[in-house]
Amino acid sequence: MEGFLAALVLSFGVIFVAELGDKSQLMALAFATRFKPVPVLIGITVATTVVHLASVAIGAGLGSVLPTDWISLIAGVAFLGFAAWTLRGDTLTEAERRKAEKATRSAIITVGVAFFLAELGDKTMLATITLATQHGWVGTWIGSTVGMVAADALAILVGRLLGRRLPEKVIQYGAAALFAISGLWLILEAVVKLT
Repeated sequence: MEGFLAALVLSFGVIFVAELGDKSQLMALAFATRFKPVPVLIGITVATTVVHLASVAIGAGLGSVLPTDWISLIAGVAFLGFAAWTLRGDTLTEAERRKAEKATRSAIITVGVAFFLAELGDKTMLATITLATQHGWVGTWIGSTVGMVAADALAILVGRLLGRRLPEKVIQYGAAALFAISGLWLILEAVVKLT
């Protein structure tokens, strides 16, 4: 049991710290200004659970990594698309607005897919792989997942607090900028890996 707890605590700490200021945390902040916090957190948790399970499987079983440079490039372009979509904005009737506030499934899917793509090849995935090569996979998986979700929950809280105090246009431009920064970050990482 001591090995499990050591892997759990170590992976939680490493991933929580690695996630602070990471593009995923910026994404969580941006999504929190667009959607309710619970669906955002569910989407993040599902994506993180799957990515980190794959990470520990790679680390524990194969000790190698996925070729992530092209995935990062595609995800970066997708994020630039999210930024443009955010800037374009949408107009809703009052009935559509009430329906959108109730619709959590589409928010969960949007956030989940975005986080899944962003985390493939990210430093937290690579850190999880590395931790899993040295520690038990179950403790590493649980600790890394909880560490990342905790850091992103902190960003969601900040996003929700800002969302109540800022004008809608500021939120729209800020969210678009965060998506664009995340997209450019992913593209830059991919280009560096490809060269």
